[in-house]
Amino acid sequence: MFEKILIANRGEIALRVIRACREMGIKSVAVHSTADADAMHVRMADESVCIGPPPSAESYLSMARIISACEITGAEAVHPGYGFLSENAAFVQALEDHDITFIGPRSDHIRIMGDKITAKETMKALGVPCVPGSDGGVGDIAAARTIAAGIGYPVIIKATAGGGGRGMKVARTADELEVAFRTARAEAKAAFGNDEVYLEKYLQRPRHVEIQIFGDGKGRAVHLGERDCSLQRRHQKVFEEAPGPVITPAMRAEIGATCADAVARIGYAGAGTIEFLYEDGQFFFIEMNTRLQVEHPVTEAIFGVDLVREQIRVAAGLPMSFVQEELEINGHAIEVRINAERIPGFAPCPGRVKVFHAPGGLGVRMDSALYGGYAIPPYYDSLIGKLIVHGRDRPEALARLRRALGELIVDGVDTTVPLFEALLAEPDIQAGDYSIHWLERWLERQFG
Repeated sequence: MFEKILIANRGEIALRVIRACREMGIKSVAVHSTADADAMHVRMADESVCIGPPPSAESYLSMARIISACEITGAEAVHPGYGFLSENAAFVQALEDHDITFIGPRSDHIRIMGDKITAKETMKALGVPCVPGSDGGVGDIAAARTIAAGIGYPVIIKATAGGGGRGMKVARTADELEVAFRTARAEAKAAFGNDEVYLEKYLQRPRHVEIQIFGDGKGRAVHLGERDCSLQRRHQKVFEEAPGPVITPAMRAEIGATCADAVARIGYAGAGTIEFLYEDGQFFFIEMNTRLQVEHPVTEAIFGVDLVREQIRVAAGLPMSFVQEELEINGHAIEVRINAERIPGFAPCPGRVKVFHAPGGLGVRMDSALYGGYAIPPYYDSLIGKLIVHGRDRPEALARLRRALGELIVDGVDTTVPLFEALLAEPDIQAGDYSIHWLERWLERQFG
């Protein structure tokens, strides 16, 4: 087992990894920018290293500085958390070149799944169901018209190197295709330096359902059920729950086994998430995230496992501590992402937190790096906490979430708490009847 792990991240996810290290008797190293000198993950780690000024490119995205921090502190392994360098194959290779273990999958798996076309081709070959669409990148509008006519409108144009909804446009008719195609390519070029796009069938009322998998890197893998992440704004998840409200045990067993078999066959190591659009009883692969997800706590809650601990074990060469037959769902869990944002415009709201009080009680977990007096910096993502609740069933989890939101105090900055209080009053949310388009349509009705 490792003696010391460096966490190449910040905020609540860095704290999450530090806690797992502490329970395992492993020393932790925090890295931080000058803007995060007083951050909670810096205070909680056994050691800390300043790696640069506030801009991410000069600190949390600097491979050289993170590797230097490993060498200075003697850290044997790096946990990337999510975001930043967590899905950067070049970073994994650089760590390997310096004999530092990356707590995650191999660089070739990250590279394959990081390109959406290659990922789709790989998954299709492994028997995972995919959305009808182009077989690869689409180079010009003439080819786009031919493909769109073949799969039928509406279609969605996506950047092959995309993420976060950038380089993604919908064409509902042939007349809309050219503008959507050119706009998607321009956005992709600006955001990712790569204007390659591909086409897929645009589903009318799908849900976003993702399967949590875990592999040992030696040909064995399991699945830990699904999460429903359909409540999204601008392709960003805000509300996640497990198990999915509309997924039956038979569906779960079938798609879960398909996903576990696929990653086992390629020798995948560690945590990963295979994301699908789900509609009318069918699953359609959209992408795989080769890292820990923001919403991993809901899976931990219903299965009673520590995914970060398991990541560390597998990276150290130990076997997984469970087999598929031992993984049984217990109850229902929901996570809401608390952002420092001003409703209704969702403008970031950095500033000093005067008072912070986390909710508690049975079945309540608050993952946050906030504390009273902390100044939220303006340089990073506006996520300031994740509120996770667990109940015997979905109605109990919803009631527990309502109660916990009422207990949460973040004084000094605006947050998205009022959004979730309003959503819990909606009949569709109470019934679990929503698609990936539901939230944006609701926001438009509420705020115009």
